[in-house]
Amino acid sequence: MSTPARTLADRVQAQMAAARNDLAESVAFASVHGADGTDNTASAAWVAAKFTELGFDCEVIDTCDGSQAIVGFRPGPAGSRTVALYSHHDVQPAGDESLWESPPFTLTERDGRWYGRGAADCKGNLVAHLTALRAVGDEASCGVRIVVEGSEEAGGEGLEDLVRRRPELFDADLILIGDTGNIAVGVPTLTTSLRGVVNVRVQVRALAGAVHSGQFGGAAPDAMAALIAALSTLRNAHGDTVIDGLTADQTWTGAPYPAERFRRDAGVLPGVDLLGSGSPADMCWARPAVTVIGVDAPRIDECAAAIIPSAAALLNLRIPPGIDPAQAYRALTEHLRARLPWNCEMDVSSDAAGAPFAAATDGPGYAVLTAAMSQAYDGAQVVHSGQGGSIPLCTVLSEAVPDAEIALLGVEEPRCAIHAPNESVDPQELRRTALTEAILLSSY
Repeated sequence: MSTPARTLADRVQAQMAAARNDLAESVAFASVHGADGTDNTASAAWVAAKFTELGFDCEVIDTCDGSQAIVGFRPGPAGSRTVALYSHHDVQPAGDESLWESPPFTLTERDGRWYGRGAADCKGNLVAHLTALRAVGDEASCGVRIVVEGSEEAGGEGLEDLVRRRPELFDADLILIGDTGNIAVGVPTLTTSLRGVVNVRVQVRALAGAVHSGQFGGAAPDAMAALIAALSTLRNAHGDTVIDGLTADQTWTGAPYPAERFRRDAGVLPGVDLLGSGSPADMCWARPAVTVIGVDAPRIDECAAAIIPSAAALLNLRIPPGIDPAQAYRALTEHLRARLPWNCEMDVSSDAAGAPFAAATDGPGYAVLTAAMSQAYDGAQVVHSGQGGSIPLCTVLSEAVPDAEIALLGVEEPRCAIHAPNESVDPQELRRTALTEAILLSSY
């Protein structure tokens, strides 16, 4: 580690108590966008106040989906480059709070980790930005923009609209998306590939109404059985997603994802097979994957002995870079229509769509960022990973600010259990992420 980097490391370490306080205050806002009775203006005001204290000219903007986005700018030396730091202040719902070992909106330390909803996704990344900026102080070599979204977990329509309407608020040479993380604790990782998403609603109709399964069963078409039959054709015996017209044999060339580590991270039960003919990295980062995430069906304790006249499902299709969402939607629709049995009726509609993203990694910003991250992780080699999840904002930003380099990093790693009960962050990952950013802002 260079002498300037070591000085920054000491400053970041000195800020960790403040970082914990920041995270505790932020986690206390149950900032679930769109939740009944939730007012996220207090969370947005807190974010704006924190960055204003650090010399940013901040603006809280009410976006088209009702969320509050915070944007701000702090100029650098004359003629210097600009770095934009992104995060979001909204979170997933806590879900069943009985599954949490501590209150979800109270930051709690346990076994060396900090627990709370949003502790990693994405308030931990927000606090990493604040910590880096405090460590740098007035010694930044570049101008800095901040962009903090208020509805990322609900689709991000508000910020995407704002980017298109006011692209000047996002103009930068390098945009850091603080909403991903490392493949494992202590392994410095830049996410270079994001799968896109296509959500599709499918409804099958076979009868005018429910009929007695004893009186009519055997000849009457069963809408639920027809739906199940069609959905079963979306995967082969190996578990590969097989949709006519979609390539599904891509391979991942970045960091590997060993099967045993994947099983542990995903919580796969002993003896249960992993899916697919490729490696976990191929299956999760490079190939399309379809998941049935919801089915409308009678509950077992409420159902009658009747043939179901209509049935519906919501499908979540993840697509790698190189596949267009509109193409994927058409392929999935045509595949299902071709395989629905018994001439049942089918309606298919798009529920949501987002494009995949592949980062260009050969620019000067990536070079400085990679060197900074390696120093922050004691000289470890920086690896590249994909992410099965989607951040459609990356594609929107690349269109609005075409000359900007876009890089993804953050405090998250598999043990964080983002979106699940008992979400947590490793404070050392927060420290190292903040140090990476501090070195970058001092040398870019």
